[in-house]
Amino acid sequence: MGRPGGLLLLPLLLAAPGGAGTGSCEPQATCEACVRSHPRCAWCEDPEFPRGGQADTPRCAPREALERAGCPPRAVVQPRGSVRVLRDREPGGGPGGPTQLSPQHVQMQLRPGEERSFQVRFRRAAGGPVDLYYLLDLSYSMRDDLGTLRRLARDILGTLRNVTPSVRIGFGSFVDKPVLPYVSTVPSKLRNPCPERGEPCDPPRAFRHLLSLTGDPELFAERVGHQRVSGNLDPAEGGFDAIMQVALCQERIGWRPVTRLLLFASDDTFHTAGDGKLGGIVTPCDTRCHLDASGVYSKSHLYDYPSVGHLAQVLSAANIQPIFAVTGPNVPIYRELSRLIPKSVVGELRDDSSNVVQLIADAYSSLLSTVELQHSPLPPGISLSYEAHCGGPPGPPRPHGGSCTGVRVNQEVTFTVRVRAGACLVSPQRVTLRALGVPEELALELGTLCGCPCAQSPPRSALCHGGTLLCGLCRCPGGRRGRRCECAEEAGPGGAGGGCPPNSTGAPCSGACERHQGLPCGGPERGECVCGTCRCHPGFGGSACGCPQGGGRCLRGGRECSGHGSCVCGTCRCHPGYEGPFCARCPSCHQPCWRLRDCADCRAFGRGPLRGNCSQACPRVTAWGVPAPPPDPQAWCRQETPDGRVLLFLIEGGPWGDEWDEEREVTLLVWAEDGPAGVSPALVAALVAAPMALGLVALGVARVALELRDRRESRRFQREQVTVPCPRNNPLFRSATSTTANPGYCPN
Repeated sequence: MGRPGGLLLLPLLLAAPGGAGTGSCEPQATCEACVRSHPRCAWCEDPEFPRGGQADTPRCAPREALERAGCPPRAVVQPRGSVRVLRDREPGGGPGGPTQLSPQHVQMQLRPGEERSFQVRFRRAAGGPVDLYYLLDLSYSMRDDLGTLRRLARDILGTLRNVTPSVRIGFGSFVDKPVLPYVSTVPSKLRNPCPERGEPCDPPRAFRHLLSLTGDPELFAERVGHQRVSGNLDPAEGGFDAIMQVALCQERIGWRPVTRLLLFASDDTFHTAGDGKLGGIVTPCDTRCHLDASGVYSKSHLYDYPSVGHLAQVLSAANIQPIFAVTGPNVPIYRELSRLIPKSVVGELRDDSSNVVQLIADAYSSLLSTVELQHSPLPPGISLSYEAHCGGPPGPPRPHGGSCTGVRVNQEVTFTVRVRAGACLVSPQRVTLRALGVPEELALELGTLCGCPCAQSPPRSALCHGGTLLCGLCRCPGGRRGRRCECAEEAGPGGAGGGCPPNSTGAPCSGACERHQGLPCGGPERGECVCGTCRCHPGFGGSACGCPQGGGRCLRGGRECSGHGSCVCGTCRCHPGYEGPFCARCPSCHQPCWRLRDCADCRAFGRGPLRGNCSQACPRVTAWGVPAPPPDPQAWCRQETPDGRVLLFLIEGGPWGDEWDEEREVTLLVWAEDGPAGVSPALVAALVAAPMALGLVALGVARVALELRDRRESRRFQREQVTVPCPRNNPLFRSATSTTANPGYCPN
């Protein structure tokens, strides 16, 4: 008998939330966002939380943390998931027939990120009703198999009745699409495709439904006895088209909601998706029933063969278990096919199909001893995994289904089903679990807990100065803002209807103020937040009280930031090119030796580009000439002046490095080195022009000499023309005619 609905299943359900020991809660603005963030997160709805000046204590945290921070246990909002069994008939017999799968209806509520589990029990029953559809390949090579089936037609139904009293059988045949190059389209060949003209054959059909499911063995034997073989051109058959129509045309076939078996008998391979292009067929299978009044698949010439995946999907949806009875050479191919189609078996058929009865009995036993639990398509954000308990150690969790093999009659196996919600569902969803091949289902209703069951409060709360108190936070009306809506809108920044963020805590409206180093107004030592504006203590400034006041922190040598920057919040902000805490370094600037070269020249010798205004250009520089060269020239600056002289000078008070202070008094010791005389520009021009002039002269001489030689040769030629007479015969002429005498010729 059934259990009362609505009871929480304690011994059956393993309802511990997943991830309870991992993860963390981040501060959230609302209770709903807190609940959705992590399964461990809880929310404190106490309006006075936090207490004791803990302004930055978040309301969203694990329950233990909230209670340690002072939140009363009754004010902690933490929705908890649940699993409830609404209908559970024990496995075994009952008024509606044997029950194999239990429970039948489960309701589950999950928080986002939470995982809960429950157990499904399956007990194999004996003698359940069976529907068997016999799908026979009637190509010419199966003519001896058809004769065997005529003799064994009654035995097939009798063998199944030894296992179960309620059994029905149906019959259909297939060959291939009546299109080139699969069959010959010559009219005479379409009428009689057999190679022997004297043998009568039926026209080729992709599929023909011959007998709906019936419990009458005589009718089955009669219908089989009237069939004749057909023929096609290529070895592969169109069996996939036939299987698809058997699964889709359930009303025409007569399937009941019982164990459904499909016996597929053939002696060759199969066509699959894409093979239809050979016949000019490119439209994919449309997953519809297309049987005409005579039971023939009438649109096989319009739709391509189905793919293996498509076929497996349709068979699984129709809860049909196929039995592939094929001859020996094709067994390996169909075994690979069976791996891709759930709950299918392969049996080796003798050449004349004489073992078909035993093959059906063995396949039926194998299929019923395998229990495979699967589910319907899942809604987005939900995942399921299965752990099978088949009598031995439990297997590893599988994401798509769990299975047990070798299950005996009345043996009970269990499956642990784990369900995890990765996101919130828009509405409750229904998922169906079932054992393949068994006409029973488990309905799983899924919902997610994404809201907060906070205590109700009046719409206009006195605590919120006319606002609404929701889950411990005030929702302020237009013109008010602040933690308790205590601030007028014009008292601080904010848009219309603004206010503190919903999760603001601590001092009035502290959440609306800017933060420095993560604290409102930089913390209590720097300032306080008053109605959305930071009121800074003496010594601090800025919108978030993050700037120490006074420029003394930026002074060096009496100048702010060395004169190369500005002081902002007690820190030097340097001009481009300068760096360092006081903007005293300038890696890209010229060094002191180059800076002081002209000052050393004009102060010590009255020369150089600054000699006219030396006192204005070098007011803080004093230079003294030394009578002798320096003993250590490496320590002195060595600079060449624009007029070619070399100055060596020592800067007293160094070293300077990259830092340069223009306000510092500088004393220079200068000595002029006798360097090489400067190169005159005129000399440079002469040195450049001389080679060019010599080259031009050489070119002119060569050109004159060539001209004189040409003239001399011309005059000699003219003289020879006048003095030498023209010869009559050209000494260079050679005649084109040659004469050869025959030495053996004797004239008469």
